[in-house]
Amino acid sequence: MPRRTDIRSILVVGSGPIVIGQACEFDYSGTQACKALRAEGFRVTLVNSNPATIMTDPQFADRTYIEPLTAESVLAICERERPDALLPTLGGQTALNVAVALAESGDLDRLGIRLIGASLEAIHRAEDRSGFKEAMLKAGLD
Repeated sequence: MPRRTDIRSILVVGSGPIVIGQACEFDYSGTQACKALRAEGFRVTLVNSNPATIMTDPQFADRTYIEPLTAESVLAICERERPDALLPTLGGQTALNVAVALAESGDLDRLGIRLIGASLEAIHRAEDRSGFKEAMLKAGLD
């Protein structure tokens, strides 16, 4: 995949506290993504509500916010930091819910922030269980 030149700064939304069966894998993948994005020269801002995660270690992001993972708090960070893109796919369901709320409210468009990692349509399709099943069958994956 070619490197995008239209994006210089990315807001990564973490998964919050570890819940049984969720978040540990997001913490690891999010940490690795932050490292890789910074190595590629992107300015990385991270928001996560879990201060105990390795992801919030200062070496992984240019700026880190320990804030509630709500649309309101992430919007405030977007308004302050003005990232070019929002990456929610490393934060599980919580981060996806925040991204959907910000996209559907028009806030991402208003601020000129692109949703990366998955489009709004892809998130909706994946969360629509029957639609997801239909897409997988259509792709020959049964």
